[in-house]
Amino acid sequence: MDTSAHDAPASDPAAAPPLAPEPDTGDWTWVLERRCPDCGFDADRVAATDVAAMVADTTRRWLDVLTRDDVATRPAPTVWSPLEYACHVRDVHRVYRHRLDLMLTQDDPHYPNWDQDRAAIEQRYDLAEPATVAQELGVAGDGMAAELADVSGGQWARTGGRSDGAAFTVDTMARYYLHDLVHHLWDVGARDDGNLRTPRQ
Repeated sequence: MDTSAHDAPASDPAAAPPLAPEPDTGDWTWVLERRCPDCGFDADRVAATDVAAMVADTTRRWLDVLTRDDVATRPAPTVWSPLEYACHVRDVHRVYRHRLDLMLTQDDPHYPNWDQDRAAIEQRYDLAEPATVAQELGVAGDGMAAELADVSGGQWARTGGRSDGAAFTVDTMARYYLHDLVHHLWDVGARDDGNLRTPRQ
């Protein structure tokens, strides 16, 4: 996809970063038990075997977001721009693919910690080029979707855990991860046509 016309203007990498949003320290594992009142995602109505296709759909939507003329504009001083959210989603794909690989190849692994707020500052999400982010997000999202599509049988029950003690199966991790992608589309006002709420068969 050619998004060159929507690239952010050149910025001075040495410039001070924008104000950081309030760190999100909440435990979002509750989204596996009840519907998210904000984005409407209902994990109980999503079959793990549907997650791969739904990830691919969110990737398409994020590529559309990255073509916006105001993609690098923050709606408020301490709220990420759509571009910054897209950078975060790109990295969510990468982090969760690594976690999935660990769960499929090791017995009950513990994932390395990922500080998403620190990543945004250190990698200067605010200075990213939309065209580059689109390419990277597309590769990362499609790669994760393909790997999830290959999961089958007893692999869905394999376990792993975060450094804070939260425990997952591949099934619950896949649906938890999908909520992150969907919720951030809601954060940037991307329209949901219903494809992200596939009923469990």
